[in-house]
Amino acid sequence: MDSKLVIIPTYNEIENIEAILRKVFSLEGNYHVLVIDDASPDGTAAAVKKLQEEFPKRLFLEERSGKQGLGTAYLLGFKWALGRGYDYVFEMDADFSHNPDDLPRLYEACTEGGADLAIGSRYCNGVSVVNWPIGRIVMSYFASSYVRFVLGMKVYDTTAGFKCYSRKVLETINLEDVHMKGYGFQIEMKYTAYRLGFKIAEVPIIFINRRLGTSKMSSGIFGEAFWGVIKLRFRKFQKA
Repeated sequence: MDSKLVIIPTYNEIENIEAILRKVFSLEGNYHVLVIDDASPDGTAAAVKKLQEEFPKRLFLEERSGKQGLGTAYLLGFKWALGRGYDYVFEMDADFSHNPDDLPRLYEACTEGGADLAIGSRYCNGVSVVNWPIGRIVMSYFASSYVRFVLGMKVYDTTAGFKCYSRKVLETINLEDVHMKGYGFQIEMKYTAYRLGFKIAEVPIIFINRRLGTSKMSSGIFGEAFWGVIKLRFRKFQKA
């Protein structure tokens, strides 16, 4: 059986962390989870440590000294996963905006559908977003359209953060050369995989805005993505 690791970055997710972990562990397929916590003052890491007693061989925790950005958390997780031989590595949020029941669908898009990278897509089948303000939906949708136009990448949800990577993608990408942190990180990883010739598949999902906790979105994240996409267009990509 393939080994599967779900990476969940956290900052102040005490309202969600236990429920999301229990849901993932209830799925068939023996999913493991790595939580990367950026010194959450609300006790998120402590809650994970308590659950490690119940799931000692499936739940892992990396604690960092402060808020260092989404991209650096995932890069740490990717290296952690590669060092431990995982076959498939997932990105997922802690707040249930990504439905854990969709994890097997992303996995099957790789193992049965032949994809190297599977994306849980909000926009490949219309707009599938629940409880977002209309302004945020419009901004997100047109941000993805802007990325497709500039980069020529045929992916509808270019900023999606719910993904499944095959091991060979993460082994091939030069992770030391990935620099963006927020939305830009998600775009950069997809475009790098695309430029290196990997097959990308979009799996339609329903994205539900968080009910508990606080969003970590900021205007700086959008600014990084806007200018970073232009730089990506002219970058040369080399394998690791």
